[in-house]
Amino acid sequence: MERLFLEDVYCDSGVPKHRFIEPNEHIKTKVALRSKGRGVIVEGPSGIGKTTCIKKIIADNAMSAEFLSARIQEDIEYIKLILSSPRKCGIVIIDDFHLLSDEIKHGFSDLLKVLADECCEDTKLVLIGINKAGECLVQLAPDLNNRIDTIRFEANPTEKLVELISKGEIALNIKIANKEQLAKNSFGSFHIVQMLCKTLCIMNGITETQDANTVITTLPDEAILNKMQELDRVFNSTIKEFAVGNRNRRGGLAPYLRLLEWLAESANGALQMDDVYMLHPKYKASISQIADKGYITRLIHNNEKIAKVLFYDVASKILAIEDPKFLFYIKNTNWMKFKKEMGFKISEQVQYDFAMSFAGEKRKYVELLVNKLVANEVSVFYDRNAAADILGKDLDAYFKPIYAADAKYVVAMIDSNYPKKVWTVFESQQYKDRCGENSVIPILFEDFTPSPMDTLYNKGYERIDTTNEIEPQIEHIANLLLEKLDN
Repeated sequence: MERLFLEDVYCDSGVPKHRFIEPNEHIKTKVALRSKGRGVIVEGPSGIGKTTCIKKIIADNAMSAEFLSARIQEDIEYIKLILSSPRKCGIVIIDDFHLLSDEIKHGFSDLLKVLADECCEDTKLVLIGINKAGECLVQLAPDLNNRIDTIRFEANPTEKLVELISKGEIALNIKIANKEQLAKNSFGSFHIVQMLCKTLCIMNGITETQDANTVITTLPDEAILNKMQELDRVFNSTIKEFAVGNRNRRGGLAPYLRLLEWLAESANGALQMDDVYMLHPKYKASISQIADKGYITRLIHNNEKIAKVLFYDVASKILAIEDPKFLFYIKNTNWMKFKKEMGFKISEQVQYDFAMSFAGEKRKYVELLVNKLVANEVSVFYDRNAAADILGKDLDAYFKPIYAADAKYVVAMIDSNYPKKVWTVFESQQYKDRCGENSVIPILFEDFTPSPMDTLYNKGYERIDTTNEIEPQIEHIANLLLEKLDN
């Protein structure tokens, strides 16, 4: 029997040397690669086997292809040359194309259309990306969709993973007693199942082909625990830094933490924000706050560790996992324990951190405060920010739950006009029962002094004096509100 090394049999990085399992998409991919000219987008979760499948097809069919990576600067420069002079390039395969700049992606969307319309036979583009990566090109050029082949790799079925394990057993002369359960714990990923098999073998002292058949009875849970302890050193700080966001927040609605938990629950390691809003409408305001205003992008861009494992595409609004080991790690993380250890104080039953109540005459001051709060990545209900959503709706039914229960705190910015306005009176009626819950925060302008008959009389409050410099006062109040949110 040929003696093989463990790392070459259960290979958790690179292309396997000694066995290959065809994913369900193998035949479709082979036909698409052989078709002249027409561009191909291959997308799917990281670690699912996309690149391995394509390399295997290219090798088996003796095809000539140029493999490039969007992670390598030299390759990016060559990619730019292809865009400037695309003729007679042959088959060009670009891995991780989702990492390319929007300018280069736009160039590819135009080039793919031209090549398809001209039925070009001397240049073929194959773009490989993470799950839903093709949507970023379609967003740039909606009419591209019918001019390319899009192949979506899905999670591999359990029987495919068992087949891979079995081939490894033969190569190493071993028997893994719980391979079906091991496969089920691998989330359809060839990468993860090989990683766990390799871990099991190392735990049992197996590093190469055995002289005598060896049975491994170690339970999959033990291998998972062993691997989690190893990966904890790699990813624990990463999830901590993403969970608290740019502002290191541990109170309020914790939108970054929510996204991590939902990624862990996802079948394919990717979240499309519009889908998130539909599935979790209660958190739409807080998630859209960080997704649409560029805060997720900033966090990933400014943190090298996070950028290695997560990608966010602004155009398609997709957050996706780049590293299959990271997917494995968050799927096996105890999130309740994590939140407790991190000291998160999460508002579970609300949609907003703050809801603003004010008379229109003081709008410019309210807007200054709202902008300060929003810049700190908290969720604020402010009527002008919800103008499109409000259109055509029953206003009583729309506003009532927001002030009665849907905001953790109501910020009542009260001036002499406040008791005279229809809507502020309506709002105060909704939140009056919350005054005893310490969840209504009065901000009083200089022209208003509460009387003993006022609901908020004898409540702690802050003042705004519009006759003095406003900016320092707004800054001070914003800081107090943020501190209140985290306490």
